[in-house]
Amino acid sequence: MVGRLIQTTKSAYQYPLIFKQLWHTPRVQAPDQEVVYRDLKRFTYLQIKERIGRLASALSKAGVVPGDTVGVLDWDSHRFLEAFFAIPMMGAVLQTVNVRLSPEQIAYTIDHAGASTLLVNDEFIGLLEGLKAQLPKVKRLIVMSDRSAPVTGSLSFIGEYESLLAAATPDYDFPDFDENTQATTFYTTGTTGLPKGVYYSHRQLVLHSICGLALFGMAGTQGRFSRDDVYMPITPMFHVHAWGFPWSATLAGVKQVYPGRYEPAMLVKLIKSEGVTFTHGVPTILQMLLDAAAKASVDLTGLKMVIGGSALPKAPAKHGRLSPKCSLKNPNKARPTRA
Repeated sequence: MVGRLIQTTKSAYQYPLIFKQLWHTPRVQAPDQEVVYRDLKRFTYLQIKERIGRLASALSKAGVVPGDTVGVLDWDSHRFLEAFFAIPMMGAVLQTVNVRLSPEQIAYTIDHAGASTLLVNDEFIGLLEGLKAQLPKVKRLIVMSDRSAPVTGSLSFIGEYESLLAAATPDYDFPDFDENTQATTFYTTGTTGLPKGVYYSHRQLVLHSICGLALFGMAGTQGRFSRDDVYMPITPMFHVHAWGFPWSATLAGVKQVYPGRYEPAMLVKLIKSEGVTFTHGVPTILQMLLDAAAKASVDLTGLKMVIGGSALPKAPAKHGRLSPKCSLKNPNKARPTRA
């Protein structure tokens, strides 16, 4: 049964729900907003958008084509944020490799996903050296590092991330394509048997990003997320895409802070120095954060944190470990919404 269809002119843009659309608003409304990586680097949104174009150009030049899977092994960083956009936007599939799995499971997920290219933080070089023989589908490696000279071990890389971006054009022509195109894949933790693959389309994740802003934007005070917040994930970007918040935060045009490896002292330092007001994580992360803040005598007043994965224990709030102005929100299992 078909109702009354609205006829549109043939020249009208159909506006597919794909990742590149998320950049229209922040590019215009928040071009000079900051994206910060630890205490090492900071970029404006326009610079990040340019780097996304450079990453896509570099990957394309290296041989990545639409439909290919590109895996990323990194901590929460500006590089991961760039990969969150560039890889799906060029029609490829982003695999967020869970580096917390066992080496055998990591090798299984990369091979099962069919990743042809890996972007690898040099902290994982030793791990990857031990897995190389189990990854026959991987054709090319790109090394990422916070050091002046990356560690490469016995592995052969087509280049270093920053050098490849510097040599690439920022003017990548991101195409339109069907919004039901696969955008990402990741794997469960394998608590029953081998890790299970999960995948999402552009449409699903774009809608999830918009719905996330609507959900948390409706809150009066507790748990509210708005364009005035400063966002920092304390959920790994390789774990359910950090619950989709990096895409929502970008769409909102907020200041974003990426802490790299989760070191309690660094988390507290960034919260204080960068004015972080909104984050998310599991209860164990909250306890770690509270302990580190107490040790450093840092007041967490004003910090809002979404708790997911498991129920928030009553003890931290009941015994006054949280400031009255520190807001917690505990949805039932935070996860991307299926459209």
